[in-house]
Amino acid sequence: MNDMDADEIVRQRKQSDRMPIFDKALVGTGIALAGLAMFFPWYAFLNQEKFALPALWNGATRDLPEKIGTPGMASAPETSPSEPAQTLAAETQAAVDQLVTATVPAPKAGEPAEPMLDQPLPGSITFKLVHVAGGRALIEDVSGMYIVRVGSPLPDNSRLATLEERDGSWVMITSRGDVFKAE
Repeated sequence: MNDMDADEIVRQRKQSDRMPIFDKALVGTGIALAGLAMFFPWYAFLNQEKFALPALWNGATRDLPEKIGTPGMASAPETSPSEPAQTLAAETQAAVDQLVTATVPAPKAGEPAEPMLDQPLPGSITFKLVHVAGGRALIEDVSGMYIVRVGSPLPDNSRLATLEERDGSWVMITSRGDVFKAE
């Protein structure tokens, strides 16, 4: 009888050491999800045309004014000034504090006013060219990544003049004549 008891104890241990079916299914599901998570980025990388954003790269975007409030320009091409908007603008202008806190030298008599558009921004603003595709460039600076095209303003307050391919790599030339090479 001692042998029977020993065999029964061994059998009970083997049964208690077995993993339940639910746990096996959970482990299998976890391994399958991990495999998919590993595979999908490669699939997306190798099939970029399926995951591209056509509105960004095919020129289907609508050009809006760069600065809202520029005289003579509406905030969107299909809008037109209306009386409620003009009333709101008048109320906003009336609420603005008219206290002068600084002075700007007036232009001398007979001299045209000097345009202030080409002033550099304070500090050095650096950015780099990351990628070029479809007539657009992806640039990166300290605040993020941006998609630009010819004529777009750049972080250094210049404009993108042209994109060229030189010696097998892309370069971006700004309106100031600076050349940035894709890394």
